[in-house]
Amino acid sequence: MALLQITEPGSPREPHSRKLSIGIDLGTTNSIVAGVREGKAFALPDLNGNCLVPSVVNYSETSVLVGQPALEKSAHDSLNTITSVKRLMGRALTDLVIREGKLPYEFLNESKTVPRIKTAKGLVTPTQVSSEIIKTLLERATATFENEVDGAVITVPAHFDDSQRQATKDAAKLAGLNVMRLINEPTAAALAYGLDSGQEGSVVIYDLGGGTFDVSLLRMENGLFRVLATGGDVSLGGDDFDSAICQWIIDSFEIEDTISSDERRAVLLEARNAKEKLVDSEFEELRFHLQGVDRQIRLTRGILEGLCAPLVEKTLDICKQVVNDAKIQMKDIDNVVLVGGSTRSLMVRKAAESFFGKKPLFDIDPEKVVAIGAAIQADLLIGNNPDSEVLLLDVLPLSLGLEMMGGLSEKILLRNTPIPANQTREFTTQKDGQTSMKIHVVQGERDMASDCRSLAEFDLKGIPPLVAGAARIQVIFQVDADGLLSVSASEVTSSVKASIEVKPTYGLTEQEITQMLASSFEMAEKDASARMLAEARVEAARVVEALETALEKDGYILNDEVAESLKLGLEKLRAISRDGDYREINAGIDLLGKASEEFAALRMDMAINKALAGQKITEIEREL
Repeated sequence: MALLQITEPGSPREPHSRKLSIGIDLGTTNSIVAGVREGKAFALPDLNGNCLVPSVVNYSETSVLVGQPALEKSAHDSLNTITSVKRLMGRALTDLVIREGKLPYEFLNESKTVPRIKTAKGLVTPTQVSSEIIKTLLERATATFENEVDGAVITVPAHFDDSQRQATKDAAKLAGLNVMRLINEPTAAALAYGLDSGQEGSVVIYDLGGGTFDVSLLRMENGLFRVLATGGDVSLGGDDFDSAICQWIIDSFEIEDTISSDERRAVLLEARNAKEKLVDSEFEELRFHLQGVDRQIRLTRGILEGLCAPLVEKTLDICKQVVNDAKIQMKDIDNVVLVGGSTRSLMVRKAAESFFGKKPLFDIDPEKVVAIGAAIQADLLIGNNPDSEVLLLDVLPLSLGLEMMGGLSEKILLRNTPIPANQTREFTTQKDGQTSMKIHVVQGERDMASDCRSLAEFDLKGIPPLVAGAARIQVIFQVDADGLLSVSASEVTSSVKASIEVKPTYGLTEQEITQMLASSFEMAEKDASARMLAEARVEAARVVEALETALEKDGYILNDEVAESLKLGLEKLRAISRDGDYREINAGIDLLGKASEEFAALRMDMAINKALAGQKITEIEREL
């Protein structure tokens, strides 16, 4: 079953009509481009046979260097050499936790949303930096196949939000690349693994890269890849291992307050090299020339594992949550696939094996498998493999919804819903004569909108001024195959419409990413109470407004004592609504309802008498 067939039905596909597509793994530490030739997906090497392109860009006044040449400059030109730019994609400067030396760049202070980095060539954004990396990958593909590229699939971490995904697409656009689809990195890996092995069953994709961690649990049956659950952390990866080692070295030399940015970068690079060498050795002797002094320190595998153990434990906590979300038992998992360069670590592999109770599969190169899966998907989308039986279904990592009256969050599309997806909900007005409605889109699992992440707001104006509850407001949520959201709202009777594409200016913070799901479980009881309190306050406000309107209009039919009693009841309910809990508020609503029953009956009698005034009994009988 082809995902997209671009030839006319029944028309032959000639060899020369085959289109060129590529898959790109735009990684934090390294990036890779892959393609398909004669039905086989493979990573594209350079002239030296190296498939990895370091995700590093160096800017000078006259040139831009990408990859290995840029990496070689990073130790002595840190201000102009951008590394790990993926961590900056789609995020605001105010969201970034920038410690001295960790990101040794100069940022434009006036930029409050998109970070703008000062370089010798001028100001650059993370999107522009990423576009330079994509240009290099595109040039490699063009040179390899000696043809222009028609389209590409780019992978992103599963927990990239809308802003980060959009920033990735914008980077590709700047590079002159047609992006057919963004797919999640673990899903791409599963696609490559499933096709190569022919396995069926439940598979965990454990993807620990340079800057991000993703884990997905998939069910593979008859060529259908269905993501059952996914989780991750966009700020957890091999870079954090390197930083932990780097900090240990600096603390050991007691030079935290005096080390320069360039020296720190040199220590960080040496820490990374040592980490990679300890895969095959028990210890490494590290030598530095810092602050005019030759220094030496021994890093053992045991010290490395002690430094990185808390980071590995964080990945396992996320894995546990994903297994629970998928509602399956650990024994029902058939295979565990390791993806990402950081899974070369023996410590990581042992931890994964111990946690899942089975030896992880490591037969596909963990650094290439994501790009290979993206290339396979790209080949399907471009229409080169119309007979393929493969279908891939991704899911939403977090729920999407709206803020309701009382600050409640109403979930429209639930977490782990397969994408693309759409959902329609109908709402109504709260007040008589209401002519506009604010649509506030939120993301997260908590019951209160204030505890979720705000994505976008827009107003639906021109609603007919009807009585409360009469208007029909239809809200449509649509998530495309790239995971990008659009929301539209319309009033059914008048056809008034408004819509928005959700493109926030920055992404989730580190704390938000790691805590959103966890807090939804930890705060479940508190959220339930908060929801009931909010609902009670909304109902109390409705009752108060309705009774006040009735008293203003028809209060003259009551004697002074009854009227005063109802007014005192209103004040009491207002006070309880401000300070009481939901039980007290609901009790107050009931008491006021009983107190106003006689008034309601008198108003009903008056309305009937008014309607029947001037009519004869025979006329009434005919109407009946």
